[in-house]
Amino acid sequence: MFTKVCLSLSLLVSIPAWSQVSTSEGVGLGITDEMQTPAPVNGDAYPTAVGADVRSNYLRAGLVVTTEHTDNVLGYATNPVSDVDYTINPTIEIDKTTPRQQLMLNYSPGFTVYQHTSSRNQTDQYVNLNYLYRLSPHVTAVFRDNLRQTSSVLYANPLAGEESGAPQPPLSPIIGPVGDQLSNIASTELTYQFRRNGMIGASGSFANLHFLNATEVPGLFDSNSAGGQAFYNHRLSRHHYIGVTYQYAKTLAYPLHAVSAIQTNTVSLFYTIYLKPTFSVSFSGGPQHYDISQSSLPAQGTWSPTFTTSMGWQGRHTNVSGIYTRVVFGGGGLVGVFKSDIATGTGRWQFARTWSTGLAASYANNKDVTPSSFLSTEGGSSIYGTVTVTHQLGQRFQIDFGYGRLHEEYSSIPVIANAPNTNREFVSISYHFSRPLGG
Repeated sequence: MFTKVCLSLSLLVSIPAWSQVSTSEGVGLGITDEMQTPAPVNGDAYPTAVGADVRSNYLRAGLVVTTEHTDNVLGYATNPVSDVDYTINPTIEIDKTTPRQQLMLNYSPGFTVYQHTSSRNQTDQYVNLNYLYRLSPHVTAVFRDNLRQTSSVLYANPLAGEESGAPQPPLSPIIGPVGDQLSNIASTELTYQFRRNGMIGASGSFANLHFLNATEVPGLFDSNSAGGQAFYNHRLSRHHYIGVTYQYAKTLAYPLHAVSAIQTNTVSLFYTIYLKPTFSVSFSGGPQHYDISQSSLPAQGTWSPTFTTSMGWQGRHTNVSGIYTRVVFGGGGLVGVFKSDIATGTGRWQFARTWSTGLAASYANNKDVTPSSFLSTEGGSSIYGTVTVTHQLGQRFQIDFGYGRLHEEYSSIPVIANAPNTNREFVSISYHFSRPLGG
């Protein structure tokens, strides 16, 4: 996958990276006139830090020790098995910014031991890379990669979390309660501000989802996808942006002894308003055409509308972000074509000097629209939420208390139908320190 992304980036760089803006429209173009890249065409996550957490040019490291209780660790419909587990998560993060480059790299392995059900003992891997390089004053390249290996869907590192405002469905629209899985999303983007109020850009992305032991997740299947996007971004004023995007994606799912493929072509108009530098609201929408082909069945296709709205607000003591999207997609463990309504939201509030609370919630309703249901998964819905309370114990220690609940309804997926509800209560103690890096 890394090779594919590097090849895509090399192709994108063929855009005239060192071209100069015209003298009539680009006089005085400099850092103060640099355009924003609005959420509909920006794959970056909304910021999640508040208060003193907002710092750059630091090397950070930490250790998180968590104990949690889960009421159904094996996914049984009757006589569910509850258990207590203990997890250790070392974390290291590099946040480096220079006038031309910005690097954010986070790595966190995890080791979990269950008190009674030792068969569920697991190791986790989490890698998140975001690298920005300014090829010239007006050309910027960005590379992102997110890798996660886990067998616990409710696994969460208190030191990490993200939510993007881009109108793209998640890699996995459903949450399997058990089962080892490996997911990876990689993307590359190039933007070129060719005039004072005009910007163009292109991006490519690759994603895959692999269940390491298919017998643990009956009804869910591997998938991979690839696609690209081109956009035009126009600044009406300091606070108002409009533009148009074209997006192509192809997704393959692999049910037993068959292949299900979906191709989508989407044209969207978008509008973003920056009410403040740290507060933006975005809207995008347009027609989406999709084609579905499955083994031994004729290909079919049709049109469907798509729409997305998102917002992000980062204050000194409060942080809120959210996105709602209606889109057609395939893959993510499912087989077929689905019209999906997806809503996610996160918030964090520092209500005292050493106390803060956080909330994250998501909802997805997936309706199967595949012409033939021979190879397709029936639709369903998912609701997930978690709430945390954090207390800072001095400069380097903190303690987190949290509760999470998952409810899903997918009658045709045995691993979910057998265990539609999962509850998790946890306590974690974190040690972290940071060292400044040279600017």
